[in-house]
Amino acid sequence: MAADSKGLLLGKQVPAATHYAPELLYPIARRDARDALGFTEKLPFEGFDVWHAYELSWLGRDDKPRSRVGRFTIPATTPNLVESKSFKLYLNSLNNAVFDSEEAVIACIVRDIGAAAGGDVAFEMFAADDAALAGAQPSGLCVDSASGRWPRREPDAAMLLCSKGSVVEEQLYSHLLRSLCPVTGQPDWATLWLHYRGPALDHAALLSYILAYREHQDFHEQCVERIFRDLQQACQPEFLHVQAFYTRRGGMDINPFRSSGGGRPPWLRLARQ
Repeated sequence: MAADSKGLLLGKQVPAATHYAPELLYPIARRDARDALGFTEKLPFEGFDVWHAYELSWLGRDDKPRSRVGRFTIPATTPNLVESKSFKLYLNSLNNAVFDSEEAVIACIVRDIGAAAGGDVAFEMFAADDAALAGAQPSGLCVDSASGRWPRREPDAAMLLCSKGSVVEEQLYSHLLRSLCPVTGQPDWATLWLHYRGPALDHAALLSYILAYREHQDFHEQCVERIFRDLQQACQPEFLHVQAFYTRRGGMDINPFRSSGGGRPPWLRLARQ
């Protein structure tokens, strides 16, 4: 169950926590947004929300700070998403906390984030210069040069066009996904990537559909689930994978991945993040 909305810190000036404060974490129930999308029974997808935290730090017993980059994998089946500002503030509350080991830090964070999300989460830490954090470039065709235009209206599945005669398998991406925070109205930028097999998508129509999110207000996870639903409705592909790579804000990025089945995120972070 999500916390009382009065506790939402997004859009408010909040001083940095000086002590460990798991109570800062703010869960938001996924159910309401999914009901609005028509997902009232079994979800038509599986997936994960992959987060990177670039400003993760705590103190060792010697009072010397440790610094790492954290990677969180939160299943889409958890009942709650974790609001991003509360996530950041919680991690910042660890800055002056003393831990005996990295294992103790991991155990603490997994417990707290899992409690907020309402399920098991995976978490790993990396040194800031670890090669595993190298940014990638998505494979496939970039549709940003297609003839699509900003339609100046809300996104809708009817905007997507598919060929009736041919079945293709292709990977497509765009660096032009922009949506708005539903609380502050501030823009969030992302690269959208999709891999499908089914009736061929019209690339210009796809780009116009992506650009329709420029004034759409939703959380990152909810935007990706709407995109997945609309692509399924418009083209009924044999399989579909969708991921958005949102650029970091407040030292964190989020990369929601939704799939019709049988896949994990092929990339964990991109160069622009």
